[in-house]
Amino acid sequence: MKKFPKATLPTGSQRREREDTFSIEAYNSPKTRYADENAGTIFSAALFCATALIAVAVGWLIAGEVNVWVVAASVLASTFTVLTVRVASQWEQVVILRLGKYQRTAGPGVFVTVPFIDHVALRADSRVQLTGFGAEEALTADMVPVNVNAIVFWMVWNAEKACMEVEDYYDSVALASQTTLRDAIGRKSITDLISRRVRLDEELKAAIEEKTEPWGISVLSVEIRDVVIPRSLQEDMSAEARAERERDARMVLAEVEKDIAAMLHEASDIYRDDECAFKLRQMHLLNEGVKGASGTLVVPSAYTQGFTEEAAREATGQ
Repeated sequence: MKKFPKATLPTGSQRREREDTFSIEAYNSPKTRYADENAGTIFSAALFCATALIAVAVGWLIAGEVNVWVVAASVLASTFTVLTVRVASQWEQVVILRLGKYQRTAGPGVFVTVPFIDHVALRADSRVQLTGFGAEEALTADMVPVNVNAIVFWMVWNAEKACMEVEDYYDSVALASQTTLRDAIGRKSITDLISRRVRLDEELKAAIEEKTEPWGISVLSVEIRDVVIPRSLQEDMSAEARAERERDARMVLAEVEKDIAAMLHEASDIYRDDECAFKLRQMHLLNEGVKGASGTLVVPSAYTQGFTEEAAREATGQ
């Protein structure tokens, strides 16, 4: 068994991040088939048998017996009928070429083609399709490597364009979405990428639809599923966020202390000019202290002299 150098093997966390990033592609809708499905094959087989029985019965009525010519004619008629009458499912749009040129779009239900002249070029599924795509280690505008995966919902609204304008519209939608996602990541910072996903979804939808509209494909919605940041960078961003929150808290505390200092300065001016107000403040503080104490508070008699009627008259100059 061939051994790889340790340097070429990804670590456990990197391997898990990579697997998580691209597992979204497992949810892709099945690729559109270019051949008849089982339902059409069964219909053709039943039509072949029914036509063969009818041809044999008609030959027996005409010739009076079933011979080689009757059998050959029945096989030829059955083959011609199978190549002429076909069926398409309710969600299918069938593109028919006649001698290599576009002739019409048929379906759903039974439709008729000219054998050896008409050719079914494409059976387009007109239901809503799901395609998962991702960008591995894409660099943001601030040079941060990220793994991003997303999903796009789309549908074929014009089967003729889907057949004529692009070789493989299914893979083209997936690749166009992936390149558009990488371009969008390169224009965004990591903060915008994480906090403004809705706006990024709308930008991706408009950019992808601009590419796919000439192919007859309409993009219904694009959704960012996950943004994976390296673990070392997650720790740095967490530390930065904590530092910013602590800075904001200190700024708020400083603003509060500034407001308190201004109010205390205003109160000191009032107490300096009005001695009675200052003494009332003292009594208020004393009252607050007494309410919270369980013992007895002894107040000197000189402390209460300022609140007598005589002291009040002296303070007012009467």
